[in-house]
Amino acid sequence: MLEPTGPLPPEIYWRRRMLAIGVAVVVLVLVVWAVSSIGGDESPDTTAAAASSSLTLPSAASSTSVVDTGEPGSSGGGSGSGSDSSETSTAAGTPTSAAPVAPGQCPDQSLAIKATVEQPTYQVGQEPVFGIVITNISPTPCERELGAGLQQAMVYTIDGQVRLWSNIDCFPNPESRIQQLKPGEQALFTVKWSGTTSQPECAGDRAPVAPGAYTVIAQLGALRSGPEPFNIA
Repeated sequence: MLEPTGPLPPEIYWRRRMLAIGVAVVVLVLVVWAVSSIGGDESPDTTAAAASSSLTLPSAASSTSVVDTGEPGSSGGGSGSGSDSSETSTAAGTPTSAAPVAPGQCPDQSLAIKATVEQPTYQVGQEPVFGIVITNISPTPCERELGAGLQQAMVYTIDGQVRLWSNIDCFPNPESRIQQLKPGEQALFTVKWSGTTSQPECAGDRAPVAPGAYTVIAQLGALRSGPEPFNIA
């Protein structure tokens, strides 16, 4: 470094140089701080924007409620009977065509239907007894045609592929029965099966079914229950 020259003592010039260097350092520090501050302000915004753009809102969950009609009780609606001594074998499980619901009557969505079996196993020669339970599952009372001609108990093979019998194949009943059901009220009907096959309009021969496992399905118009298993031993 050059020695200071001039009319003043060298110490003065050295002090001036040190002061200038100190000022330069301070200015440099301020510049660096300003640049870093600007960069720091932009970075969080960018990060926040990225996080916001990647946020996924959960979709609303759908819930589904299942109505359990339960077993028929003594407080159920009116009971009717459709005793069978006719049964039939029919080709694979093709649903029976149903008449439309009359205007002003309970729609199918307001009703639940269930098939019941009086006992799980019957001996060959015994007549199984089935129940058709119709429940008003809506919050309001309504009426529905429950005539025996619209109620069906149908026996199928255990795999559900072949219909063996229906209570209206050989004994159709055109009787009308319009019944009002309060919310939660049940109407119970019983059907007795002779244990033989049948076909629509009682066509063909009727033969006793062999021992084995079977199911019964209840139907009211277009409303069908799930299969209820039983055995013939």
